[in-house]
Amino acid sequence: MLPLAPLMVCMLVTKKYCQTLSKAQKKNNASSVLLTFFPHPRMVLQKNTGIKLINTIDERIKLLEKTGLEILVIHEFTKDFAEKTALDFVKNVLVDNLKISNLIIGYDHRFGKDREGNFEQLTAFGKKFGFNVSKIPQQEIDHITISSTKIRKAIELGNIEEANRYLGYCFMLTGEVVKGKNLGEKIGFPTANISIKETYKLLPKTGSYVVKAELENETVYGMMNIGFRPTVKGKNQTIEIHFFDFNKDLYGKSIQIDVLKFLREEQKFDSVEDLKNQLQKDREKSLEIIKKQSF
Repeated sequence: MLPLAPLMVCMLVTKKYCQTLSKAQKKNNASSVLLTFFPHPRMVLQKNTGIKLINTIDERIKLLEKTGLEILVIHEFTKDFAEKTALDFVKNVLVDNLKISNLIIGYDHRFGKDREGNFEQLTAFGKKFGFNVSKIPQQEIDHITISSTKIRKAIELGNIEEANRYLGYCFMLTGEVVKGKNLGEKIGFPTANISIKETYKLLPKTGSYVVKAELENETVYGMMNIGFRPTVKGKNQTIEIHFFDFNKDLYGKSIQIDVLKFLREEQKFDSVEDLKNQLQKDREKSLEIIKKQSF
């Protein structure tokens, strides 16, 4: 059996991180293991922060499955676990449990009680327990250092293309298709309304977006609206997707929506007919964008 190495400790899933782990796996002729934590530490230690995450835990698993990762370890983060010293974490989790021989961490990774552990301390532990330590340097795109904070901010502002460049994949929304008011169908733009069960999932700002999804083994494009439907005096925020040239029944199914580009702000129209006319314009603009760009 190959040693459980290299191992990567990860909270944010980006294409760069996964590529680094894959290269290290081949170089060391070893099994690849990724250790991640859930819930997010801030969700446990600072319960009133209302932190929103870029990916749900299920989305994170799905993304990692596509990378060829052999072993994913999801360690439950609790208040008791947060009290572990850096030494306890390394000895009990990394050495005794996972038996690692190589460890890869992000450039700013901290661990142990009160975030006492750092790269230098890990290196010292590595010499003591017999494993190598390396770190992923800062990722930069257009001379901008990439971080989960920057990615979250881009999504919150509707800068989806920027967020997708940082991530190396499309920001996604995953939920169950539920019954809506059927207004879209009545005006010629039937929609799939999705309900996202995870309240901690980060949503883009309200407005219209170009999206795509894999439905019935087919890539289908469409346009999505996140908002409160002010034209019809909606009270609750909804996520509605109108798929182009797709009319199969999706009720009750879980679907993943890849968000591609921001179209426009949510608007209140004087009439449903004005809304219908705008949706037609949105459709034409979306199809033009899809034709010109490679998603």
